[in-house]
Amino acid sequence: MPTSKSSEYCVISAPFGRLGVQTELVDGSLMISKIEYLPLNTPLSPSGNSLAKAFTKQCNQYFNNAEFVFDLPLKPAGTAHQRKVWNATQGIGVGKTSTYGEIAKAIKSGPRAVGTACGANPYPLVTPCHRVVSAQGLGGFMKEDSPGFYRQIKIWLLKHEGAL
Repeated sequence: MPTSKSSEYCVISAPFGRLGVQTELVDGSLMISKIEYLPLNTPLSPSGNSLAKAFTKQCNQYFNNAEFVFDLPLKPAGTAHQRKVWNATQGIGVGKTSTYGEIAKAIKSGPRAVGTACGANPYPLVTPCHRVVSAQGLGGFMKEDSPGFYRQIKIWLLKHEGAL
């Protein structure tokens, strides 16, 4: 990914693979503009700016203690509906889950629309859509799931947090 003074992309190690993070200068403030789950074979790229370094540090704290609460500036993103869903996921405690239907009922939406919004979450891990499951089990996870990759991450995260 191209980088410039106002934008930087780095890749860090995670217990389930790699995490990519894009930082961007938005109206004079450095913010995270994207977080991606990446396969283990993705080359590492060290964090260069203070926010990318803070992201790395906070991820490590979370990986050591599932109760850790992220505190990072996120670039505003998404539609009004997506933001409602993402805000609702913030209310699901560590070690807990909620169903797509429960979130839908709480925000007056439909379960599929909630699932679609979770799949479009630009800040996975920090915005815990992994805590949203289907009434019949885990449910899907993120848009296009290459042979279970994102599902395996969801399982890892839920086990780490004590929800599985």
